[in-house]
Amino acid sequence: MPAPVSSPSEFAFELALCAHVEQTTDWLPARQLGASVASPGSRIIDVCAVVPGPGFDERACITDSAIPATAIESDVGAGSAVFWRDGFDCHPGRARRATDRAVEVGFFESERRRSREYVRRAARYPDDWFSSLVGIENKPDLGSPGDLLRQLRLDVSLAVFDEVILTTESYVTGAHLNRIPEEVGVWRFDPDTGDREVVREPRPLSPHSTGVEPIEYHSLHTDVALVSPAEKRTARLRLAERAYGKGWRAYDLPACAHARVDADGRPVCAHFDRVVDPGSECGADCSAFEAADPPELDREGLRESRTDWVADPAGAVRRQSGLDRYF
Repeated sequence: MPAPVSSPSEFAFELALCAHVEQTTDWLPARQLGASVASPGSRIIDVCAVVPGPGFDERACITDSAIPATAIESDVGAGSAVFWRDGFDCHPGRARRATDRAVEVGFFESERRRSREYVRRAARYPDDWFSSLVGIENKPDLGSPGDLLRQLRLDVSLAVFDEVILTTESYVTGAHLNRIPEEVGVWRFDPDTGDREVVREPRPLSPHSTGVEPIEYHSLHTDVALVSPAEKRTARLRLAERAYGKGWRAYDLPACAHARVDADGRPVCAHFDRVVDPGSECGADCSAFEAADPPELDREGLRESRTDWVADPAGAVRRQSGLDRYF
């Protein structure tokens, strides 16, 4: 079975919070996205919430999938088609991957001229489609913080997000607040009732200035990298696009007779009567496992009915399976 990204209780807590955010705000939450720049993959944020901007509807009309940041920042325009490689100032392999994906999702149009591929943008990309990015770190039990403080300090010093929030089920004491960076907001959230208490409002970060990213920790010092505003702009664009394309229901459902989905699309075990993490709790090792087809889940329909995200818009390339958008 695949390795779990969090404990079962943290998984259920995270899904409950995403469902709550989706139903009570106009934000688009997505789970488990890379939030580092200088050291890719070293920081995974639990939830990245995209706050829509004035151009959101225009972005929604292009495609329901993530558009590569490399393609968005390329010199490929909507006018005359250009030879695909000439539109990029990066490694050819990276340019090739971005071109293929941009064509696949309908952001680029492609044509052949004497065995060479030329591309142009199929639509204008609205730079103002999101107004801000909110990073949410979930720690249901503050009694077992793990690397929480180090992660939050990184988020604050790097400032890829406009705001960072810690969400917990624990009672938050003054001692807790004193240890948490003062810029970090704190929510107390009950996953069973959906009640959310704002213990402390987040302070705005500086996503458009130079950031500092710790990349290696030693006993007496920490190696850091300075991340330029341009690098952060690309990272923010990549985060927003990945969040838009992925959403938060990006999990396989258990192939078990006891598997169900609730009204929010969360995986539920009828035998244990609770939300379960398919990646770590389900399968042949479970004493109640009975092999069966996984339950049906209309991920797109649920997301479209609860947010302003549009499934398979007129400008998108039609796909029969569409499974790649969740991974």
